[in-house]
Amino acid sequence: MSANTAPHRKRTAVLISGRGSNMVSLIKAAASKSFPAEIALVLSNRPDAQGLVTAKDAGIATAAIDHKLYPDRESFERALQALLVEHNIELICLAGFMRVLTAWFVGQWSGRLINIHPALLPSYRGLHTHDRALADGVKIHGCTVHFVVPAMDEGPIIAQAAVAVRDDDTSATLGARVLEQEHVIYPMALGIVAAGQFSTEGNRVALTTQWQAPQALVAPAVKS
Repeated sequence: MSANTAPHRKRTAVLISGRGSNMVSLIKAAASKSFPAEIALVLSNRPDAQGLVTAKDAGIATAAIDHKLYPDRESFERALQALLVEHNIELICLAGFMRVLTAWFVGQWSGRLINIHPALLPSYRGLHTHDRALADGVKIHGCTVHFVVPAMDEGPIIAQAAVAVRDDDTSATLGARVLEQEHVIYPMALGIVAAGQFSTEGNRVALTTQWQAPQALVAPAVKS
């Protein structure tokens, strides 16, 4: 590579179904030319998804494939796959994409498909994670970025962030604090994957670059 040749940035698609707040955090991170991924396509299964407007305003290619027009999941996903190939996509980020993916599609993107989940996996897979955490009385909750595998909300964990649960929390207040951390760790995780700065053994992801672990989060915080 010559001094005047820019390093390759992995062409990344973000799949959304709604407003795409995590998509926005990825777009902001990828605006830096030093970021190892570029957001090359935002794709939704809902033509009316607000995130498509946001992405288009940011100058990013957008597309919608309405899943309701297809007789089954695989035919929808084959249309999805064709569009991803057409745009030379190398990585996929799921960001509020409210479709369960088949093993066929996940297999096409093994090791190149990541998701963010609003809980500290393997706890609270599925929906209504904040309500369930509050009902269980946990003191620490959070979010997880992981590689996607055919089983829902499983797969090697790339990054996690935790927040303390307050005594007066509601699902909305707890969810808002978790979402703030989602916007921090999703771009970080995409950068790690796009740069290839990791190795995977079984269900464990190890970083191949040095990093500094933050101080442990303790809840409740007890004054000395």
